[in-house]
Amino acid sequence: MSSGAGRAEERESGIILRRSGRRPGSTLPTESRPGMAAVDAASEPTGPTWRERAVSKSLDAARSRAEQRAQRYLDAAFELIDEKGTTEFTIQEVIDRSKQSLRGFYEYFRGKDELVLALFEETVREAGEDIRAAVDAETDPLERLRVFVIRLHEWCDPLETPRKHGTHSRRAISEFSMQLTADHSQRIRAALAPESRLLVQLVDDAAAAGVVDVSDTRRAAALVQQTVMYSWFGNRLVEDTRLRLTAEETWEFCLHGLAGSA
Repeated sequence: MSSGAGRAEERESGIILRRSGRRPGSTLPTESRPGMAAVDAASEPTGPTWRERAVSKSLDAARSRAEQRAQRYLDAAFELIDEKGTTEFTIQEVIDRSKQSLRGFYEYFRGKDELVLALFEETVREAGEDIRAAVDAETDPLERLRVFVIRLHEWCDPLETPRKHGTHSRRAISEFSMQLTADHSQRIRAALAPESRLLVQLVDDAAAAGVVDVSDTRRAAALVQQTVMYSWFGNRLVEDTRLRLTAEETWEFCLHGLAGSA
């Protein structure tokens, strides 16, 4: 090719580049390069493969079966507590009642204490759902706080007769909870965390509405929770049932402590 023809081709190429808005030496956009578009598309994240989906379904099914087997041990233990009124049952009794194996039991629980801890966690979960539903039925900030205290007191009273709340007898679990708190404090705190967060929220809302007057809502919520939760222990020491502290009396005490007014 002659030098004149080459310069002419360069001038024509420069005109085309200027018209397209691209500088000499720049690359074509991806959509003008089918090969690169395919590479870019391949580098984008994609959904799970059939193998990943199959493994996920298998794991979900295995998890569901494991939960069902563990639940049968819990149901058996709850039944034994309801019948005996105490946690003085043996692991073998749980095995026989659940119609499962001893080996299977130790796949889920290290021993009896961990089983009773699981019963405690299930009871707290059930109580939390019930308390939340009762609170959500109210709109007034102070009434929501009152409902929380009353319902928590009812759940924490293992002597409640007849039982208003809960699927199973709670007295034995409540009594054993003292030992659980000493030996498994981290698990106990974790189980009670949703309830504690709800109470802090309720005290915050009441303070924002001006119906209680506290400088530290978290500390105030902790004091209310501890007062209510362990009132049952004090009631156990009072032989005359007429002299035991009621849920309403406990609420009035907490309300005065929060410098609130009905």
